[in-house]
Amino acid sequence: MSELDYPPVRVAGRGRGWYRGDCHVHSVFSDGGELTPEQLVAGARAVGLDFLATTEHKSVDAHGAFGRHVGDDLLVILGEEVTTRTGHWLALGLHPGELVDWRYGVRDGMVDGHLDQVHRAGGLCVAAHPYAPYPSGTFMYPYQGFDVVEVWNGLWSSDVPWNADNEAALAEWGRSLAADIHQGRWRPAMGNSDTHLEGQIGVPHTVVLAEELSTDAILAGIRAGRSWIAESAAVELSFTVSVHGHSAGIGERLKTGDEPAVARVNVRGVPSGTVSFHTEQGKVHRESLPRSGSGAAEWRTSAEDSGFVRMEVRHPEGHMAALSNPIILA
Repeated sequence: MSELDYPPVRVAGRGRGWYRGDCHVHSVFSDGGELTPEQLVAGARAVGLDFLATTEHKSVDAHGAFGRHVGDDLLVILGEEVTTRTGHWLALGLHPGELVDWRYGVRDGMVDGHLDQVHRAGGLCVAAHPYAPYPSGTFMYPYQGFDVVEVWNGLWSSDVPWNADNEAALAEWGRSLAADIHQGRWRPAMGNSDTHLEGQIGVPHTVVLAEELSTDAILAGIRAGRSWIAESAAVELSFTVSVHGHSAGIGERLKTGDEPAVARVNVRGVPSGTVSFHTEQGKVHRESLPRSGSGAAEWRTSAEDSGFVRMEVRHPEGHMAALSNPIILA
């Protein structure tokens, strides 16, 4: 397989904007995967994605199989799902054909060296499905050293792409935010489908603010937390915090001093859903959306009361429709 089969690292003509992508995807190159790279690319386009990451189980054999199927509308990021004995993690942004070893567990003290390997390549290390309900799937490593936590994984859900394992992962990540932000090193959340079968891709996916549609720019946006998670492309939102004409978006920092600030969310695509705001004090405000699914919610706070604000949008039954990384208040 020639180097020409590798996908390009940049899609020309796509500048700064919000890009939707699924960074945990398996093909026939993984055990349990039933889709070809060509089918995955077609599926990604069909559900409105701008990028995907190839993350086969302990294999990079698919790296060279995507280039012939992508054009000027879809970015493919090279990666791997590193399936160790005591938890799985995603290595995103690998060099073509670069393999990360998986033959160890938490007691072996080897994971840090492999995280360093990915970081030297300019890539990201993602703690995958921390509460996956099968042996080796539950994540037993400390998050220290990892860049991102996959709090929403679509694979093990049945009728809806949200379950108790995701709820536990989100709660654990949410509890850590206050201390991590105070220490100046917080880990953004992301969501992925963990696609193995037809119809799974993009459910859920991560929406990233990036300077362009390229591997480096997408990973930089994810690393900085300039992202939110959507169950599908039907869900749209914007989230800002403003004070005296100055505003900050997701993953950004806003200086408020002692002045009151307004957190505002605009949502489309979640009929009769609810919007909630969350800080280090937990859920602090909740509003309902109309039957049309399009609406806005506001809440007032200050840096004295809240070190950060994040938001969630849920369906009437309580299942997640979207959630954001925090906006930091200072």
